[in-house]
Amino acid sequence: MNLFICLALLVAGSSFASKKQRCEFKDCTADCSHMSLNAVPDNLPKNITGFNLAHNRLRSLDPSALSLYPALQVLDVGYNSIQSLASLDGGLCSSLPLLRNLVMQHNVLHLLEEKDLQHCANLTHLNLAGNRLKPRGEPFTALQRLMWLDVSKNALTSVKLGTRPQLQNLVSLSFSGNALESILMDDLLYLSSSSLEVLKLSSLPNLKKIEPGCFKPIQGIKVLIMDDSKLSPQLTSLLCEELSGTAVQNLSLRNTGQVSLSTKTFEGLNATKLRTLNLADNKISQIEDGSFQWTPQLEALSLEGNNIKHLRQGTFTRLSNLRWLSLCHALVKTHTAPSPVIDDFVFEPLSRLEDLCMRYTAMRGITAFTFSGLVSLKSLDLSWSSTGIKNINNQTFASLAGSPLETLNLTYMAITYLSPGAFSSFGNLTTLLLAGNFISQLLTGSELEGLQKLEKLDFSFNHQKLSLTTSSFIHVPTLKALLLGSALTGSLDMEPSPFHPLVNLTWLDLSNNNIANINDRLLEGLNQLQKLKLEHNNLARLWKDANPGGPVLFLRGLSRLTVLNMDNNGLDEIPRNGLQGLHNLQQLNLSANVLNNLRDSIFADLSSLRQMWMQKNLVTSVTKGVFKPALANLTQLHLERNPYDCTCDSILWFVEWLNHTNASVPGLYENYICNTPPAYNNRSIMDFDPLSCKDMTPFQALYVLSSTVVLTMLVTAFLIHFQGWRIEFYWSVMVSRTLGLRDEHVEEGRYEYDGYVIHAARDGGWVERQLLPLEDEGIGFFLEDRDVVPGCSQLQSIVENMGKSRKIVFVITERLMQDPWCRRFKAHHALHQIIEDSRDSVVLILLQDIQDFHLHSSLLLRRGMVKPSCVLDWPVHKERIPAFQQKLRLALAASNRVE
Repeated sequence: MNLFICLALLVAGSSFASKKQRCEFKDCTADCSHMSLNAVPDNLPKNITGFNLAHNRLRSLDPSALSLYPALQVLDVGYNSIQSLASLDGGLCSSLPLLRNLVMQHNVLHLLEEKDLQHCANLTHLNLAGNRLKPRGEPFTALQRLMWLDVSKNALTSVKLGTRPQLQNLVSLSFSGNALESILMDDLLYLSSSSLEVLKLSSLPNLKKIEPGCFKPIQGIKVLIMDDSKLSPQLTSLLCEELSGTAVQNLSLRNTGQVSLSTKTFEGLNATKLRTLNLADNKISQIEDGSFQWTPQLEALSLEGNNIKHLRQGTFTRLSNLRWLSLCHALVKTHTAPSPVIDDFVFEPLSRLEDLCMRYTAMRGITAFTFSGLVSLKSLDLSWSSTGIKNINNQTFASLAGSPLETLNLTYMAITYLSPGAFSSFGNLTTLLLAGNFISQLLTGSELEGLQKLEKLDFSFNHQKLSLTTSSFIHVPTLKALLLGSALTGSLDMEPSPFHPLVNLTWLDLSNNNIANINDRLLEGLNQLQKLKLEHNNLARLWKDANPGGPVLFLRGLSRLTVLNMDNNGLDEIPRNGLQGLHNLQQLNLSANVLNNLRDSIFADLSSLRQMWMQKNLVTSVTKGVFKPALANLTQLHLERNPYDCTCDSILWFVEWLNHTNASVPGLYENYICNTPPAYNNRSIMDFDPLSCKDMTPFQALYVLSSTVVLTMLVTAFLIHFQGWRIEFYWSVMVSRTLGLRDEHVEEGRYEYDGYVIHAARDGGWVERQLLPLEDEGIGFFLEDRDVVPGCSQLQSIVENMGKSRKIVFVITERLMQDPWCRRFKAHHALHQIIEDSRDSVVLILLQDIQDFHLHSSLLLRRGMVKPSCVLDWPVHKERIPAFQQKLRLALAASNRVE
């Protein structure tokens, strides 16, 4: 009694532990299953299209609650306790107009009437399996769009769900697991106008009668599944007769109790175009010659899991279209048939067969004619078969010499020897599987002669009796995958390497071979290699600095390697350049070694690493200098079960990385345990307090100071680069004021001219047309070519007359900036007045669009040195000239004082 209570509590506890606390969302679907809900949640997004309420405690469906989600297309309320479909009557389906898929399996539904589904005309999938339905009337009449209906496991005694034609679009119907005893002639009349293609009648142990004409209303059926239904030989023959004239293409009679097949069994299928026949897991021991003569269109036949004693030459008569045949576990040794027999030429009718599976098959042997006639065979699986063949030579499969064989599976067949040219007739072979045998020989290369297209060769688990030579693979240069795990004996320290011819190799497995002696040229030339397995060997000495000649860098040049397994090799150190150049490596396994002190930068080239295994080593310190490149882009890390030294120098960086990483770290709190110091012994490294390592005050001050200095230097550099001229200008003006060079008592009225006009000779016409007319208004201009006193020095005239002028007017054009007098003297003297005399006396008239840097490089002037009101652009449109003239008048009248 106490034991029963404990078991009940354990089950209840596990059930409680599996419950979800909240609904999950993915791709507009709400998953609220396994939450012990008694009602439909009302707080979910309103736009969900899928709703999973399975495995709860619902007793009914509330249309008002589900109407909150009008976009629902899929609703799963299976595995609840819903007792009635009454909620569908005018409620649920009306409130969910987009509902297409309704799953109500494993509830306690009982009566099903027409009114229950009359508003659900839009349904395309309806699952009512696992209830106790009792249909009344025509319950499915309204479901004219329904394509998939499952009423299996409802204890129904008849397949009759109506009396008048309905379900026009139905494609799949399942009646499996019901209590049917018979299928009567008019049971399926209601489907006469449907599009039914798939009918499932599996698991019908009580079926005893099939009336003639019962399948006539569903002649368009393509798939009939009757697996696990007990069919007598007479019932099987009658079933096939009823299928005559239908469109059936796939018939599955798996585990239906067939004991033998006769020429009458499938006679009724003569008028069909059957493509697939499944007779697996029966107890067939005898097949009469010509049993399959009625199915000449058959393309796939499964006889696996039977107990056939003898395959005769006439067994497969008229199956010339067969492409796939499974005889796995079909011929097995028993007390009554210790050595099942396969006659010569038994497969001769199968001229189109492409795939033959004879896994776990027992036979007396393979003769020169066993596989004769298989001229189209591409795949042959003889794995785990008992044929008595130990030595494979060029005559063993002579009957397949004319076949385009691509895959040959000979694993676990107790083969002991391969003769030269054993596979020489298989020029199209791409995959040869020889794993799990007892081959004991020196592989010279002649054994693989003729396999010029071979891409995969598997010698795995060969009990380490195979020895390699320098020529072992010279005849298979196309090889892409070579599996030699647990297969080799002897040394691989030879030149050239046995793998040197394999320039196309992408996968090499040398695991579990106790390899201890190789040279650094073992993998030379394997530039395409992507996956290398070297686990469970003895490579520790080869990577030691103390090794005679230094470490053996056998991974050099494997730049495309993505997977490297070197666990269980006794490694206690990794040489400085041991993993150099592995830029594409994504998976690295170094677990179960004795690694401890690792050099900085040994993982420097592993920036592409995604998964890393280093558990069960002697790693005590995980420092930034060693592990940062390897962990930078990691998605999964295994570093558990190492004796960590939980000190600041050893794991501070690692703990901080663990606190911020998105990578998966299984067993973080259980298996990452501190060994030292005593204060942290046997505690998780996640208990380590990083703050105990840091006195941040001086470092923070140093950081702030250094950051401030750097930022100040950057700002100063940018300021000088872009605004240096402005600083220099205002600095000069300030110095002039400070030294008293500014004449504060100069009277504004002492000037004889309003403007000293500086222009290029070719711009004289513009000056005469636009500036001289202003003299009629009382504005006076000094023009060099008009007002200079004859005989006076030009330099003296410029200095004196600029001093007598209120403003110095520059008429800016490209020609002016090329004038040497202007560039060398006039502009300099104007700048002198601005800075040293503190006179804001310059007016710029720009007749052309001149860039500021060009203006400065030619005349040492910038727009920023002049008042904005004294920088005038000549207008493009004539109607704006009066406005320009008014701005000029104001500029000429402006004060010269520097504000």
